[in-house]
Amino acid sequence: MSRLLDDQENAHGSSLSSHPSLRDVHSINPAQLMARIESYESREKKGISDVRRTFCLFVTFDLLFITLLWIIELNVNGGIEKTLEKEVLQYDYHSSYFDIFLLAVFRFMILILAYALCRLQHWWAIAFTTAVTSAFLLAKVILSKLLTQGAFGYVLPIISFILAWIETWFLDFKVLPQEAEEGNRLLLVQDASERAALIHSGLPSDGQFYSPPESEAGSDEESEEKQDSEKPVV
Repeated sequence: MSRLLDDQENAHGSSLSSHPSLRDVHSINPAQLMARIESYESREKKGISDVRRTFCLFVTFDLLFITLLWIIELNVNGGIEKTLEKEVLQYDYHSSYFDIFLLAVFRFMILILAYALCRLQHWWAIAFTTAVTSAFLLAKVILSKLLTQGAFGYVLPIISFILAWIETWFLDFKVLPQEAEEGNRLLLVQDASERAALIHSGLPSDGQFYSPPESEAGSDEESEEKQDSEKPVV
């Protein structure tokens, strides 16, 4: 019987330890709860979380880095004006790097629109851009002649592919889980603040307790009580 009780106590303790955030939240006094709620509300007023802002900065870095590599490739192959005319105006799928630059612009526009302006809480936008990027780059490498045009034939497709998948990993494993955790924490804090407000409103205040004042020594009430006690009992 005692062993059964010990097992039940251990199971109850493990269930409590599995929810430390809820226990810690309910142990906070109302002033701390209000401070936490105000901090969460101030984060919401900023419009975008810190981890989402970091993701948007990385998406911008993706575009700028691919643009920089493309400009370097234009300079290496005979000057910007001449090579730009050849790759843009006389575009050839098998030899031009211009479509890889447009692919980076496509990723930037879709991801910034979805996760910065619309503040999307789902992974479908990043899955779409990564799938399009992967399919296009694989077809580009297989069908085109980029691998025969020097180092940039390897560098641009590989870096574009890697950056697209890093963005997917960062959003799926960092941005969305952390924002969901913060939302759940805010709900716990708000629930605890409501419970604390109900508890404090139900407690009696000091004005509800009343004790009659003590009678002064030698007062009329004390003399009457003394006279009554001195009367003989009939």
